[in-house]
Amino acid sequence: MSEDLKVWFLSSEVAPFAKTGGLADVAGSLPKALKGLGVDVRVGLPFYRAVKEGQFSPRPFLSGLEVPLGEDILRGDVLALRTEEDIPVFFFEREELFDRPNLYGSSVEDYYDNLERFAFFSRAALLFAKTVEFRFDVVHCHDWQTGLVPAYLKTLYRGDPFFSAAGSLFTIHNIGYQGLFPPQKLPVTGIPTAEYHPEGLEYWGKVSLLKAGLVYSDAITTVSPNYSKEIQTPEFGLGMEGVLLKRSADLHGILNGADYGVWDPTADQHIPARYSPQSTVAKKKNKVALLTEMGLDPAFRDRPVLGMISRLSAQKGCDLVVEIAEDILGLKAGLVVLGAGEEKYQTLLSGLAQKHQGRIAVKIGFDERLAHLIMAGADVLLIPSLYEPCGLTQMYALRYGTIPVVRATGGLEDTIVAYDRKTRKGNGFKFGPYEAKAFLRAIRQAIGFFKDREAWTRLMTNGMKEDFSWGHSAKRYIEIYRSLVRSQEPEARSRKPGARIVFSILDSGS
Repeated sequence: MSEDLKVWFLSSEVAPFAKTGGLADVAGSLPKALKGLGVDVRVGLPFYRAVKEGQFSPRPFLSGLEVPLGEDILRGDVLALRTEEDIPVFFFEREELFDRPNLYGSSVEDYYDNLERFAFFSRAALLFAKTVEFRFDVVHCHDWQTGLVPAYLKTLYRGDPFFSAAGSLFTIHNIGYQGLFPPQKLPVTGIPTAEYHPEGLEYWGKVSLLKAGLVYSDAITTVSPNYSKEIQTPEFGLGMEGVLLKRSADLHGILNGADYGVWDPTADQHIPARYSPQSTVAKKKNKVALLTEMGLDPAFRDRPVLGMISRLSAQKGCDLVVEIAEDILGLKAGLVVLGAGEEKYQTLLSGLAQKHQGRIAVKIGFDERLAHLIMAGADVLLIPSLYEPCGLTQMYALRYGTIPVVRATGGLEDTIVAYDRKTRKGNGFKFGPYEAKAFLRAIRQAIGFFKDREAWTRLMTNGMKEDFSWGHSAKRYIEIYRSLVRSQEPEARSRKPGARIVFSILDSGS
């Protein structure tokens, strides 16, 4: 157990409160696993409109927190709630920064003031901890939106006794999102301009908040062992490979876990029929419900239906899906897509659905219930990513007996084992080259097995018995947290009584 560990867990999105992708799932589920292992974990994120309009009801906790932003001092409020797992969650509110339709921008472009928005959040999170005397051992930061936090600890607050014991861990969920901004905006952050150089915040003439996290954190993790190796190469490092190679001793690849409390066909309240590895007959009822809801031909009840639940972007392989969509129809298979993202792919996929009504169905947007129905009702899940740091949908698909067809990259390579008819081992299908013909070949292979009911049943059973729960990975994070605590000077780690003020205030209903 780890009762003595205090972790300040900061993310720009956390499920179920605010979500655009896998980052939110991780930030929503990893704290549960840490809490279960005895860690005192507290979560912080912005108070978006999505949170305000959700069914969450956080209550006021602290008002008038003063946060420097450039030459200004902005006042913000903090709201709080406790999750069912008794985890305190704090929401940082500043109306004109976070009360917006989306988290980061529209389908066309990012919000112009994202630097200001996440500089405010990052600095507010540290100042809040000091205000309520939450003396955390480690601040665990996620992606570029929190990259300034380790930089603040190593620059502005370097001499502050309150933070002297604090270690910082930075997790890369996707190195393709680098938080790039014009250098003239650096003063907004409060970081000294002396830090703007190639060994600091400067990245090809811009300020990179991702690089801030990589350079100034005490340790770095990423979300699968294979991805940790890939991002140290020019092919996958996207310009950051040099920084990561220098910090290779501090870089750890830890596979994300699946939250089976949310994704479990034996108890899923989003689907019309629940089922288990021992009895998968009810999966067919979910397929019929999916066909009905999405307007697909009822004949697909006995034919393969391919599903895709994804951000619609080039990184996710949407160009390959568009290129082979009509070839998929030639295999007498149906296609269902759920997601949102780049306008280009939203338009192309919607056009295919319009052209091939009854055979291709596309829903633009995010719909939690429909995501579960696709997972339970489809036969195959497509994940043809150009690169994929970890991926969670393949883990969910396995649990639902929906067979993944994936590109062998990142965490997809770590989690999917190609099925072998002779040994009857494996849980899915993979392809290597990022090419439409290779992708189509893997789909053909999957459909060939679909026609062999004995082999397909074995495939489903193999996948449903896989265990990608958070237990092992959470223990690895705790090992890293402890290594950071041990790296601090003993006298700096002394704790004062104020360490539990956050609990007492929240418990009192103030």
